[in-house]
Amino acid sequence: MTNYRTEAPEILRDFLAYHETIKAHSPRTVDEYYLDLRNFFRYLKRVRDPDLQDKELDEISIQDVDLDFVKKVTLTDIYDYMTYLSRDRVRNSNSRDAEYGLNAASRARKIATIRSFYHYLTNKVHLIDQNPVKDIDSPKLKKNLPKYLTLDESVQLLESVEGKNQERDYCILTLFLNCGLRISELVGLNLNDIQDDALRILGKGNKVRIVYLNEACKQALEQYLAVRRPITGRDKNALFLSTRNERISRSGVHALVKKHLSEAGLDATQYSSHKLRHTAATLMLQNGVDVKAVQEVLGHDHLNTTEIYTHIDNDALRVAAKANPLSHMKKSKKKAGPTPEKSK
Repeated sequence: MTNYRTEAPEILRDFLAYHETIKAHSPRTVDEYYLDLRNFFRYLKRVRDPDLQDKELDEISIQDVDLDFVKKVTLTDIYDYMTYLSRDRVRNSNSRDAEYGLNAASRARKIATIRSFYHYLTNKVHLIDQNPVKDIDSPKLKKNLPKYLTLDESVQLLESVEGKNQERDYCILTLFLNCGLRISELVGLNLNDIQDDALRILGKGNKVRIVYLNEACKQALEQYLAVRRPITGRDKNALFLSTRNERISRSGVHALVKKHLSEAGLDATQYSSHKLRHTAATLMLQNGVDVKAVQEVLGHDHLNTTEIYTHIDNDALRVAAKANPLSHMKKSKKKAGPTPEKSK
């Protein structure tokens, strides 16, 4: 397990601490930033130092990376690194299915981390004057529309829940499908976050929002709370508990979602807890909820993030096309005029 506080050089440590304390990013996100930057600087050290040419990246320390080192990074260095990632970086190195090259989405994320690091150095702490990433282009991403369950499939999923922990699991699925929660938001719920007909949600960046509960959610919560075991200890206030009487984990929620998808006869390889969030957004929009209201429910900072869901209701698009008053217009066949005589 990585710990940037003890492993990272000072210049990276300050950047990561800024994101964890000031930007309120989750420890998991900060760890990903650290791993991305560590790999980038390991690559640069191997390229620049002939003595490191034969070493694996994992064997190269970055403890000596300092301000002088990061100042010397050029746009060319970063493009070379992107080429390395797209062609030579090993994926699934411990598997028989090992491949070379990261996909565009993974490369774009690494570019975003490097861009954020140099933005911090130039605009926040003013340690460097030139930002080498300022004009860099991110890899072009294929825009895939979000996958979601139809209304019938959602009902099928809920109706299939039975057996041990059925009240808990049904409540979790109901909240995903009605409130569009992120998995981190769901596992972080506490008993005192239930406020009459609303839930207090702690979202990304420690931003709090209120999500109102419909009758299905209120009934599911009531039935679950009636069987929830009271516990002591650090997790006594956690809303959803595991079989070990601890706050349920992300992996535990992932597992139960996959389990119930399979038992409902749905393709568990195609759907996940996050796809249930997509489903909630899509069903709301399909049933006339304003896109800005959906944005508030989902906790999106930017409306354009929510608007992607407006493009996936094909039935609505077909209706819109047919509603155009010109939709029945057809080209009429005109009578052919007299054929002009050919000149002799």
